[in-house]
Amino acid sequence: MKADFDIKRARAETRACEEIVHFNNAGASLMPISVSDALHGYLHQEERIGGYETAVKEGDALDNFYTASAKLLNCEADEIAYMENATRAWDMAFYSFKFKSGDRILTTIAEYGSNVVAYNQQSKRYGVEVIFVPNDKSGQIDIDALENLIDERVKLISITHIPTGGGLVNPAAEVGKIAKAAGIPYLLDSCQGVGQIPLDVEELGCDILCGTGRKYLRGPRGTGLLYVRQEMIEKLEPPLLDQHAARLISSTEYEIRRDAKRFEGWEQYFAGKAALGTAIDYALSWDIAKIRDRVYDLAEKLREKLSDIDGVHVTDEGIEKCGIVTFRTDQKDVDELKKLFAAEGINVSTPKGSGSLVSFQQRGLKELVRASLHYYNTEEEIDYFITTLQGILQR
Repeated sequence: MKADFDIKRARAETRACEEIVHFNNAGASLMPISVSDALHGYLHQEERIGGYETAVKEGDALDNFYTASAKLLNCEADEIAYMENATRAWDMAFYSFKFKSGDRILTTIAEYGSNVVAYNQQSKRYGVEVIFVPNDKSGQIDIDALENLIDERVKLISITHIPTGGGLVNPAAEVGKIAKAAGIPYLLDSCQGVGQIPLDVEELGCDILCGTGRKYLRGPRGTGLLYVRQEMIEKLEPPLLDQHAARLISSTEYEIRRDAKRFEGWEQYFAGKAALGTAIDYALSWDIAKIRDRVYDLAEKLREKLSDIDGVHVTDEGIEKCGIVTFRTDQKDVDELKKLFAAEGINVSTPKGSGSLVSFQQRGLKELVRASLHYYNTEEEIDYFITTLQGILQR
């Protein structure tokens, strides 16, 4: 483990670290004290002086969400929209595209289930063809296959950066180079990426990126962000508009705003928005590259130890693997394992395919245990997890 990571600080600034072993960070991380305090402090003000009044008083904290997000992604604040979650962020961008019969969408085998639902809805509505780009032998999107599928019918490349049901990190920047060369819009779902790995939209080459607050950014649930490149903003008319996204000029005319806030709605989770800005600032204070290194290192140690247990099968794919570790066992089903882990103070999740259905079906998987680590986790917790699992399997 890298000696320069201040694990004492990380755990001291996370209230529940000594109470539970939280290996469900790809579901929702534990909030740091500063983020939790920002959230509760904002809500307490709403209780005392009113919601609208608090929004005025806390204007700087609300504006900080945009500046912090821009710093996180290396973009302009006007290219950022606040959203209630990553799925709604993705939806607002995706449903802004005007597809017609014969158009093609290129996506990944490991695509998130909600995205696949949306692709198929547009396919049924407009005759769009959805193409799942094959994986290479490592399990990540095959870049050569993607390039060979490019033609005049392709109107969107849309991929999941880090799938929910496995540890792989798709080569998003390589996809971006192909999209840019072909002049095709590129939508990147980095729900599991924001806060876990450095994200520079210029290096990634994406036109749109969505992320959530509750996972590796360690923000509140019900928070998310959407990045839309400036040149793309005015090409996309959101599927839903209100008086925040557009200005009503007369009884028959309106004008859509020119920044990314055209994708937002008027009524928002303002306490969550302020706290998400705090969470982004907090993540940046650690250096995202150091977070990635710490998380990857912990996850690789867990994979190695799991691989040494008879009857345990690690199912992660990809050349680059992240902090999400998935496995199955011959002895126990996943629901029983989750229940038994919980009884020992360990949080995990149990993907059953809906999040990565196409990938699961292709690989013959039905359900897995997912242990997702963050930088405040420790090697001692990994050892406890392994010892607990060995005990469970021997029952």
